[in-house]
Amino acid sequence: MKIFSWNVNGLRAVVKKGEFQSFLKKYDPDILCLQETKAQEGQAEIDLPQYEEFWNSAEKKGYSGTAIFTKHTPVSSILGIPEKIAKKYDLSDGYGDTTTEGRVVTLEFDEFFVSCVYTPNAKDDLSRIPMRQNWDPAYLEFMRQLKKQKPVVFCGDLNVAHTPLDLARPKENEGKKGFTAEERSGIDSMLASGFVDSFRHFNQEGDNYTWWSAWGGARERNVGWRIDYLMVSEDLVPLLKSARIHPEVMGSDHCPVSIDLSMSTY
Repeated sequence: MKIFSWNVNGLRAVVKKGEFQSFLKKYDPDILCLQETKAQEGQAEIDLPQYEEFWNSAEKKGYSGTAIFTKHTPVSSILGIPEKIAKKYDLSDGYGDTTTEGRVVTLEFDEFFVSCVYTPNAKDDLSRIPMRQNWDPAYLEFMRQLKKQKPVVFCGDLNVAHTPLDLARPKENEGKKGFTAEERSGIDSMLASGFVDSFRHFNQEGDNYTWWSAWGGARERNVGWRIDYLMVSEDLVPLLKSARIHPEVMGSDHCPVSIDLSMSTY
């Protein structure tokens, strides 16, 4: 089973460029998790009869949003962080209420859960760090609850480079947005809770990035950050065949990431 995650930074734009169609034709994912769709369901003009679509769009038009396209019919779907968990944390701030921004969509299948997440950005002045310190544990609590029921895959743009290996210029970016101790500790907590960074399970090398600034030819020079992840619960690790980053896929400032799982019933 091929599971892909991609922050498309506007699905309509990627479709208009033809990049989304080329990606689907070449990689043919079984499950595709999208972040920053910036669209409502049906706004992107593309016919995908092979997929069932599950959207969680932001109330604010043209902003944020997640979706999962799947070839396999799920048992159930969950939009957002469940209210019982969300009420325990303050998930709104001066920028807005993250529970209305379409940041999470989760599907339950027979053998496992798949959750797609678009984590709030800390902002250049770090003014959303307090939000991150609520958001990260709230989402992790949700994943931990799911893990008690069956194995979990969660993926998306987590808006943080975990270690110096995950960005081209760690010294220059120490303490800046995306590489603060507070944000990085969120990944530490995920790993401590029994989730595995699938890419790092196979690859411990640097120069593997998923996002590049639009300035200064950063992508061409591979001056990037690895901020997009596919995490799996430990019980799925024996089924992991591969985990990859796909910088060759264009159309967004992010590239897709993927895993291949040996699932007996799919």
